[in-house]
Amino acid sequence: MLRINGLKKNYNNFSVLKGLDMSVDKGDIYGFLGTNGCGKTTTMNIICNIITKDGGEVAFDSEGVKIGYLPEMPMLYDYMNGFEYLDFIGACCRYDGDIKTRTAEVLEVTGMTGSAKRLIKGYSRGMNQRIGIAAALYSKPDLLILDEPTSALDPAGRAEVMDIVKRLAAGGSTIILCTHILTDVERVANKVGILKDGVMAVEGRINEVKERFDEGCVINVRLRRYAPEAVELLCKIEYARKSEVSEQTGVTLFAKDGIGEKAMYSKVVATLAQNDILPECVEFKRLSLEQIYINTTNEPGVKN
Repeated sequence: MLRINGLKKNYNNFSVLKGLDMSVDKGDIYGFLGTNGCGKTTTMNIICNIITKDGGEVAFDSEGVKIGYLPEMPMLYDYMNGFEYLDFIGACCRYDGDIKTRTAEVLEVTGMTGSAKRLIKGYSRGMNQRIGIAAALYSKPDLLILDEPTSALDPAGRAEVMDIVKRLAAGGSTIILCTHILTDVERVANKVGILKDGVMAVEGRINEVKERFDEGCVINVRLRRYAPEAVELLCKIEYARKSEVSEQTGVTLFAKDGIGEKAMYSKVVATLAQNDILPECVEFKRLSLEQIYINTTNEPGVKN
């Protein structure tokens, strides 16, 4: 649906985007990630034609693609109620159907029907976000862009907004989801892009990205109490190619190539038993999107 090639943007003498490449396919929930100031919002504003680019190409797969955009801090007319505000949005976007019917539809989708007669100034932050999503959905966009839709929400509010995102995707929407809450991205997105220094450092389907960064079998041993002699024994296990030690999390062992989970786990448990070491927990450590993000944004020489 969307292809970006060599996108550049400068503010005075500061270069924000330095040749960004990005690809979003129809039906994707695309997790758009990166540290503050890396160019995410600039990219979204260029896609929406809010600001101009200084170089590169932004291309859609067809003419007249409609875009719905929820900014990080939606500014709503708080003297209106939900019905009035969304009817106003319908008039602004020149909705070609029945505005009252469409307002009722987007209120239903976002779970705001019961609160639509209340003034917006009495809404919670989560309700504001839902009304903002309803406004972004109003014109039945081909591409929906959500900038930090769960920022400052409590866990229940975050879960509600992510449920809306999943329902929209199930209905065929294409969504760019920009957020710092990586567990939300991992829960709903099928593709991810991580920006670093104005370029795309990592992009791909989440399962493919995890395979790219996979370090094989990794086991974490948490000890009941930190004991240097126990740590030393674990670090010397012959099946481990490297180890990481923390007084808080214990010993993390990375298996050598060719050593499977069963063999590595058996070796760790046998070492503990033979040396009368009683652990608090022995568990496989699974690679998370958060760890990939940290490695990408903090470490040089990222695997692409």
